Amino acid sequence: MQLLHTPSSSTLPFHFSNSQPRGRHERPAWVSFRDTAWSSITPKAASVQASASAVSSQTAEIDVLKSLSQIIDPDFGTDIVSCGFVKDLNVNKALGEVSFRLELTTPACPVKDMFEQKANEVVTALPWVKRVSVTMSARPAKPVYAGNLPENLQTISNIIAVSSCKGGVGKSTVAVNLAYTLAGMGARVGIFDADVYGPSLPTMVSPENRLLEMNPEKRTIIPTEYLGIKLISFGFAGQGRAIMRGPMVSGVINQLLTTTEWGELDYLIIDMPPGTGDIQLTLCQVVPLTAAVIVTTPQKLAFIDVAKGVRMFSKLKVPCVAVVENMCHFDADGKRYYPFGRGSGSQVVEQFGIPHLFELPIRPTLSASGDSGVPEVVADPQGEVARTFQELGICVVQQCAKICQQVSTAVAYDRGMKAIRVKVPDSDEEFYLHPATVRRNDRSAKSVDEWTAEQKLQYADVPEDIEPEEIRPMGNYAVSITWADGFSQLKQEDAA
Repeated sequence: MQLLHTPSSSTLPFHFSNSQPRGRHERPAWVSFRDTAWSSITPKAASVQASASAVSSQTAEIDVLKSLSQIIDPDFGTDIVSCGFVKDLNVNKALGEVSFRLELTTPACPVKDMFEQKANEVVTALPWVKRVSVTMSARPAKPVYAGNLPENLQTISNIIAVSSCKGGVGKSTVAVNLAYTLAGMGARVGIFDADVYGPSLPTMVSPENRLLEMNPEKRTIIPTEYLGIKLISFGFAGQGRAIMRGPMVSGVINQLLTTTEWGELDYLIIDMPPGTGDIQLTLCQVVPLTAAVIVTTPQKLAFIDVAKGVRMFSKLKVPCVAVVENMCHFDADGKRYYPFGRGSGSQVVEQFGIPHLFELPIRPTLSASGDSGVPEVVADPQGEVARTFQELGICVVQQCAKICQQVSTAVAYDRGMKAIRVKVPDSDEEFYLHPATVRRNDRSAKSVDEWTAEQKLQYADVPEDIEPEEIRPMGNYAVSITWADGFSQLKQEDAA
């Protein structure tokens, strides 16, 4: 494929990597503090008759934005004005009043209180300011790549898989407690129990309504709820555990997931079933998973099975953002004991480059809470287990924000250069591709005969000046390009 500009010998990647934690907020690609935020309120060429009060008001807005630019997002390393968080700025210099809204991309932002406090402080420090009103908000839930998703999944921002590929390691315990931790941080959360053969969710939570209901008009499923979290499990379908073959199970999972009225969710936690077979692949194909959390135990045998799951997610281009090592140790007589050995979790981290490891101790209360229907983080929100899940929740929020930010800004069309710009993950390097060359390189059935491999799309069929109308991410490893003539093209990793 023709490259307009190649800073290095790297090939075009469409896999958006996830190696360094950076932030919790989606940073818009257009941001440039000097060129955008300030210039939008800089006085235009005012006429001679422009009132002094209008100029003074605009100058006051600049002063406020300059003050707010002192607040740096600790992960992006960029000020909140450049990040596009400042909305609805209203300044009345005569009365000394300032009001604005800070719009974050997730209500679970761990530093939202810090942002609010510092915003009040830096604006109040202006000599003419007497009163400051700061409102905190979050953007509506919507995935970066909502285009081809089933309708009921188009209002879910992030879909997190909790997986182990081995039964009995505490995967469901981690999934449920992570979900309630995120809800405690202010997020809208749902849990999907994907284990049809042995659903755990009905035991681990205690909803008042323990049967799923149907909406006869829409032919959709209404999820049950417990403590504000929406719940779907085959165990709530009145069928208990399933006795059916794999293809039937895949169909059931697909139906439960895609026909449920999830509404707006910031995070949907999927409690994955053990293994790496058809069911797991179906889930990964039906929905674009934002990230995966891997659960293991200290034994070597657990590591062997977990490694298979990590490799599966790697092939599907789903970033694994954290490892949870369950049943690590217990304390007694002033000593710490490791009854199942040590090292499985750290081995996963080291071998596969997953950046975060969280250790859960052996606690009778953790096991008891799973049987009682009240998650441990709800029963004891100040305990050691809850603190570990709080750290895990913060990690998940940060990593999901970074992934979404990378996906949303990695591929774009530069109309000035008339070229498709591709940013190399974790690098300042960029590639520029000629649009006509990208279009001519299409390998779909519309361009290449599937039986004979004969090229149906000819070179002359694509004009040199063709431009894409829209480029949008599709999952973590591809983009969909809609061209001016209506043709839709999917470009995947290594397909360029």
